[in-house]
Amino acid sequence: MEKLTLLEQDLINAVCLFHAKFKNTAPEDVEVELMYDDVAGYSAEAFYNGQLDVYNSVNFIMALRLYIDEQLGRDSMSARISLAIDDEEGMIAHVEF
Repeated sequence: MEKLTLLEQDLINAVCLFHAKFKNTAPEDVEVELMYDDVAGYSAEAFYNGQLDVYNSVNFIMALRLYIDEQLGRDSMSARISLAIDDEEGMIAHVEF
């Protein structure tokens, strides 16, 4: 299996692209904050035009799959994605194809 690690900036970019696609705006107009909570798990908040949208773990993974498909040119449906917190890198995603 091939392994790939998406760093925190990749995760932010993924949510920006995903959010922009559905709000019909430019990704650079979206601000994203990544979060982890022991109860809720991994999530992200996207801010655009004064509005806040929260992406739970499922939607967060959907954003990563879109990023893998469109930006990396890989088949995300065959990928196993797991999120983690790294002491040096922050939030990361491990992707296995």
